[in-house]
Amino acid sequence: MSLRIGTNIASIAAQRNLQRSSAREEHALKALASGSRIVDPSDDAAGFAISEQLRAQVHSLSAAKNNAEAAKGFLQVAEGGLNEQNNILIRLRELAMQSASDTVGDDERGYIDIEFQQLSSEVDRIAKTTTYAGSPLLQGATKTYQFQLGTHSGPDDVVSFRLDADTRGSALGIEGMSVSDRDDASSNLSGLDGALAKVSKARASFGAAQTRFEYAAGSIDVQRENTEAARSRIADADVAFESSELAQGRVLQDFGTAVLAQANQSSERALRLLA
Repeated sequence: MSLRIGTNIASIAAQRNLQRSSAREEHALKALASGSRIVDPSDDAAGFAISEQLRAQVHSLSAAKNNAEAAKGFLQVAEGGLNEQNNILIRLRELAMQSASDTVGDDERGYIDIEFQQLSSEVDRIAKTTTYAGSPLLQGATKTYQFQLGTHSGPDDVVSFRLDADTRGSALGIEGMSVSDRDDASSNLSGLDGALAKVSKARASFGAAQTRFEYAAGSIDVQRENTEAARSRIADADVAFESSELAQGRVLQDFGTAVLAQANQSSERALRLLA
């Protein structure tokens, strides 16, 4: 083996390998600390691009889930008002039934009518005050609401709901009703049945839409889960693998440092030849 002092080839080779093992250890440490397999885009350019697209989709799906939940809340506000109106109408019909019977006198019918008028006014008040974010829900204000539930801009990504419910007293036909007279009370029974039918129809419309949003939210959850799993397989660090890389990198560094120390002593061997 020849000895040279102008260029220490062994030292250069040892330094090169020591750099590689050091970078290997550093990458493993970063991967374990961040939880990401792709520490730098240069580690896997294609994988990085795909994982970032999937990450954007996951965040968009989270927003879509929030939109679906908000849409359900929008419908539940209307349903809450309709539920109370339905209960009041049932009570109004009960009062009309009582007043239509001769088992009560004119004075009692007057007392019954006081409650009837108060409850009729409450039906109208509920319709006028049931709002969501300032938008009236039960006043017959026809409007089509659009809810973004998809991650793109196509028509299939938007769910529309046409609001046209009108449950004010005038629309239900109970405005001006009275049960202070037996004949009026009896004739108002059919009108109250019609009012109950209108409220039930509105509740069916809101309920059907609410069911749709519940299924849409479930579908979004499944899609988000699968998309996150796909992104994880590409970008997330394998802790077992990275731990092995870290251990191996440290061992190689220790050996590399020892070899470099030995390589740097080659000039001392050449000096002994001159002694």
